[in-house]
Amino acid sequence: MNAPHPLPVNHHADHRGFSGPLGTALGLYMFLAGRGRARAIADLAAVTPSDHVVDIGCGSGAAVAAAARHGARVTGVEPAPAMLRLARTLVHGKRIRWTPGTAENLPLDDATATIAWAIATIHHWPDVTSGLTEAHRILTPGGRFLAVERATLPHATGLSSHGWTEPQAHSFADQCRAAAFTDVHIDHHDLGRYAIWVVQARRPLN
Repeated sequence: MNAPHPLPVNHHADHRGFSGPLGTALGLYMFLAGRGRARAIADLAAVTPSDHVVDIGCGSGAAVAAAARHGARVTGVEPAPAMLRLARTLVHGKRIRWTPGTAENLPLDDATATIAWAIATIHHWPDVTSGLTEAHRILTPGGRFLAVERATLPHATGLSSHGWTEPQAHSFADQCRAAAFTDVHIDHHDLGRYAIWVVQARRPLN
């Protein structure tokens, strides 16, 4: 009997995204439900007022708000217009910028972010290699990249499958190394209601 083929790290890349009233309602739920996770990630990333944080796939803005509470300048990048409209309504701040864009084509100049993160979005990226190239490009030398996905079981289905198994987390870490990131490591964190995988990496200094 053949072993099942492992899922790619972007196993929901054909996801249609969020739109219309249903998308707005889901975005509001995600904002409310995701605030605790967002605060934990901002603390884990040790965000400071000197940072420029780029949230790749910011959704309705919970993690942008968490980074802004640490005093950072924050750019939220999101492909879904419904999500951006909701984020602009829910989250305000003089150091916050919202912009449409995708992981594969980030609307930022080279070497402008000290921290870039993607929270529960990489499993939706159409092209992981291009997304990692873009994350590397926008980071300053020594800048940090964090990829966060919900920890899932190998045979999960439906919404429970939206995340990574342990092999998927390790596969993504390998892809980070292939994209010229260094200091790549994987952590597993228990947030109470669920657990997450966090892959951290750094753009080299030279």
